[in-house]
Amino acid sequence: MWIIMRVIIAVVLLFLLEYYFVKKLKTVFKNLFSRFSTKNQKIFIYVFLAVLNLYPVLLIVNSIYAAITKQSPWFPDSNWLDYLLIYPFWFLFILVLQLVVYYLALDLIKLIVFPLYKKNKEKFSKYESIIFLILLLFFVVYIPARIIYDYNSVDVNHISFYKKNLPEELNNFKIAFISDIQADRYTDDKRLKNFIDKVNDEKPDLILIAGDVITSTPDYINEAAEYIGMLNAEYGVYSCIGDHDNWAYRQDTKRSVREITAALKKYNVSMINDSSINIPVKDSDIGITFATNTYVESISKDILNNLTQSNTGDLKIFLTHQPRNETIQAAEKNNYDLYLAGHTHGGQITLLFPFIQLTPTLVETTFIKGVRHYGNMLAIVTRGLGMSLAPVRYNSTPEIVIISLKK
Repeated sequence: MWIIMRVIIAVVLLFLLEYYFVKKLKTVFKNLFSRFSTKNQKIFIYVFLAVLNLYPVLLIVNSIYAAITKQSPWFPDSNWLDYLLIYPFWFLFILVLQLVVYYLALDLIKLIVFPLYKKNKEKFSKYESIIFLILLLFFVVYIPARIIYDYNSVDVNHISFYKKNLPEELNNFKIAFISDIQADRYTDDKRLKNFIDKVNDEKPDLILIAGDVITSTPDYINEAAEYIGMLNAEYGVYSCIGDHDNWAYRQDTKRSVREITAALKKYNVSMINDSSINIPVKDSDIGITFATNTYVESISKDILNNLTQSNTGDLKIFLTHQPRNETIQAAEKNNYDLYLAGHTHGGQITLLFPFIQLTPTLVETTFIKGVRHYGNMLAIVTRGLGMSLAPVRYNSTPEIVIISLKK
C-alpha cells in the first residue's frame, strides 16, 4: 500500500511540475516566437512531454505489478535503454526542476511588487520570456556537463580533528572515511577502481565505511567485496550496515546482509551490526561503535544507550549509515569524538540556486553533507560514491574524507 501511495504522490508532483513548465513555455512561444505556428508549438510540446513521461509510465506499471505480485521491481539492464530512455528522462526532469525553481522565485517577486507588475504586465511578460530562454540555453549545456563531471570525478577532502588529551600514539593517525560505494552497472569497474585507488593513495591507517556497498540484486555482492578488499590500511577496514545492504534480496533482508557480510569477510573486511569494538594502537586504543540505523531497521533507544555507554576508547567514534538527530544526541551525550555517517549522497541531485542547497534529500534531513560541531564532537556526513533511484549525480561530486588526528 505504501508503494502505491508513493507512486500517486510522485505522479501528482510530476503533473504539477509539467503543467507549470508548459504554461511558461507557451508564454515564451507567444512573446518571442509568434511566427512559430500553433501547430508546430503543440508538436514540440507533445514530443517534449512524451520523452519526459515514457520512463515514469513504465516505472509506475512496473511498481504496481511488483506490489500486486509481491516481487521486487525489475527493469531490463540495457545500454540502449539508458541512452534512449533513462538518461533523457533525468536530463529533462532536472532541466524542468531547475527552470521551475527560478520561475517560482520570479513569481514570488511579482507578488511582492504586484501593483508595479500589474501596470507593466505586458513588458514584464516579455522580459520573463527572455530570462526563461537564457536560463534554458544555459542549463541545456550546464546540466549534462555537470552530470558527466560528477560521474567521473572524486573529491578528496582532508579534515583535521584536534583533541587536547589525545594519546601520543594517535597523533597524526589517519582515518579514511567513505560510504555508499553502491556497486552496480552504473558504478562499474572503472569507477570502483578509481575510487579505491584514490583511497589507497592517501595511505590511511584505518578505513571506515558507512554502509551501502551495493545498490541492489545479489549480482554485485562479490564485485563490491573484491574491490573493497583491495583497500589497504594497517589497522583494518570496517563497515556498518547500510540501507541497500538489505536489498540484495528485497524479500529476504537478513539473507542480503548475511551474504554481503560473508563476502566481505573473505577479504578481511568486517561489517558489524550494533556493536562496539576497540582497536589497539600501541598503548592506546580507538573505540568504534557500529550502529545499524536504516529504513529496514532503526536502532532502539535501549540498544543505542547500551552501545554508546560501552565504548571506552581513548578516541571514540560513532559510525552509522543514516544521520539522525537521536543518534547524534546520544553520541554527543556520551562524549564521542567523531560521528560519521553517509546515506545522503550529498543530495545526489542538488539544484543550482544562489545561497541555498535545494535537493529532495531535505525532506529527510538537513544534515546533507560536510562537517558540524556538537560541543567537542565533530560530525561528518560524506557524499559517498554511488547512486540510487537516479543513475546520475548533479552538483554532488563523490567524496573521500581523510581525517587526521591531531593533539
